[in-house]
Amino acid sequence: MTEDRPQYRDPVDAIIDQWAAVRPDLDTKAMEVFGRIYRLSRTMGDRMEKAYQPYGVSRGEFDVLATLRRAGEPYTLSPRQLSATLMLTTGGMTGRLDKLEKAGLLRRSPDPHDRRGLQVTLTDKGLDTIDQAVGAGLAVQTQALASLDAEQANQLAGLLRELLRGAD
Repeated sequence: MTEDRPQYRDPVDAIIDQWAAVRPDLDTKAMEVFGRIYRLSRTMGDRMEKAYQPYGVSRGEFDVLATLRRAGEPYTLSPRQLSATLMLTTGGMTGRLDKLEKAGLLRRSPDPHDRRGLQVTLTDKGLDTIDQAVGAGLAVQTQALASLDAEQANQLAGLLRELLRGAD
């Protein structure tokens, strides 16, 4: 097995082979990298959705609860802070907050420091839900990383950090 021709061939390899047959002049290394990142993201997104399903939350709703949880006690942020952190429009955020509030996972209340503002706070049920869901999600991610040893996982994390930095 060589670096250029691994024994295991994935669907991206087939795509690269097809391009090489019809356009041998193309350097497809970027396609190999980003094609795999895209497929991995899609696969893991589906797995994460399934991991969160027993807790009654979607990935997007998980993100709201996780953002509040990471804020620390009292697990409170404004809708504007949540929208900025999650890169959502206020309309998109309102829909998620409505569903989570209806489920009893968070509550909205007036902001005591801004008469026009609101605060969003995790309820005890929301705190319990996010703590369980994050554990379930991490188990899925850890299982996916099991094919790499610790050094490879650290190297991959560092390379992806650099790639993300370069893309931003």
